[in-house]
Amino acid sequence: MANTTNNIAQEETIVEMETIQLGIIGMGDMGKLYARTLSAAGWKNVNVCDMPNKYEALCGEFAGTDIRVMKDGHLVSRQSDWILYSVPAEFIDSVVATYGPSTKIGAIVAGQTSVKAPEIAAFEKHLPEDVHIITCHSMHGPTVPSKGQPLVIINHRGTAETLALVERILGCFESEIAHLSYKEHDRITADTQAVTHMAFLSMGTTWKHQDNFPWFDPTYTGGIENVKVNMTMRILSNKWHVYAGLAILNPSAKAQVKQYSLSVAALFKLMIQEKEAEFVARIRAAGEFVFGNRGAREQILLSDNLLDQYSLGSVPKDKRKPNSHLSLLAMVDCWYQLKMNPYSHMVCQTPLFRFWLGISEYLFLNEDFLQDAMQAALYEKEIREDDMEFMMSARGWQECIALGNMEGYRVRFEDTAQFFKSRFGEAAVVGKQMIEMITRKTNPPTTTAAP
Repeated sequence: MANTTNNIAQEETIVEMETIQLGIIGMGDMGKLYARTLSAAGWKNVNVCDMPNKYEALCGEFAGTDIRVMKDGHLVSRQSDWILYSVPAEFIDSVVATYGPSTKIGAIVAGQTSVKAPEIAAFEKHLPEDVHIITCHSMHGPTVPSKGQPLVIINHRGTAETLALVERILGCFESEIAHLSYKEHDRITADTQAVTHMAFLSMGTTWKHQDNFPWFDPTYTGGIENVKVNMTMRILSNKWHVYAGLAILNPSAKAQVKQYSLSVAALFKLMIQEKEAEFVARIRAAGEFVFGNRGAREQILLSDNLLDQYSLGSVPKDKRKPNSHLSLLAMVDCWYQLKMNPYSHMVCQTPLFRFWLGISEYLFLNEDFLQDAMQAALYEKEIREDDMEFMMSARGWQECIALGNMEGYRVRFEDTAQFFKSRFGEAAVVGKQMIEMITRKTNPPTTTAAP
């Protein structure tokens, strides 16, 4: 009897994968990742499209595969039972307005944008009422293996049956599924992505203004510094609009980004006045709030020696100089000021956030490291100009985000990226190795349900 039941289930799965039509509108890096993964898993009907001027190139790229390239989103929408909009967040409203009315009756519609508030608004505004809205977000980039990474599913307007179908469709990614509401998603990703990216970008802008390749600078070499440098290079080697949309279009991001900038400035002012007692008390209070109730939780990173393996430079240990780690001190202070527990956000963790929390944790849980950082912050005049530039860079990014200035964001991002462009290839290799390491090291996130 059990064998008969299993055989029936297998036959139903085969029929489903041969008959269900899957559609992807937008064939950028993530759209292509989804199309190839779904097709490789055995879904026989994967329909895709991009802008009309890319039709011929897409046809050539996917010639000889089971992926069907269509001329526009109207054709994809009319034919597909599950439709994924994989377009930049700033364009989601106009794209859904164009193709949404063509959606097949009873279809399931999703989006892969990193900010869900404008996406849900576009779906509610432009989609017919007879379609389901069950959106998603893979919490990683297109070059990171999806296995074991968080994948958020948001059942905004769907049935138990359609939700189960979505889970079967996305099951081939072998990701860790987390069920959230779109508001929960945006609140958590404001911390795990928007503020994290801003901190790394501020470091990149600082090094550019200082005309400094950090891997040759004794102040920026060593385990923790390797994470800062490699992850900054990883961000800057990607497309600017991914990070701009996360920061500017997420309603929850602006308050968190502002607080990070305020924390950087407040700590820097204490540093230059050498107000040691007040500075140390503030750092201690922040550290106790964030890391004081960790319990038996294993540390995210192993050791400074492990991280030493991932260097872009070759400065020997005995030549390294102290660093204030202002970027990390300010991040922990920011969490403290906002009364935010970063560990509660691991459900939406990205590799970058794991590293960011990991090096913050490593600094604060190693008393010698923390003491060295605080003393350097207060009394090492040699590094003060870098800290001043970092404060200015953080404020510049914060003001750009507060103004909602996409063009300003693009110019700042591309200008900084251009400075480091010659090292992107090497940094990509090292960055991938680091992400593979921390993926193995980190326990899978816990699946949660939206209230």
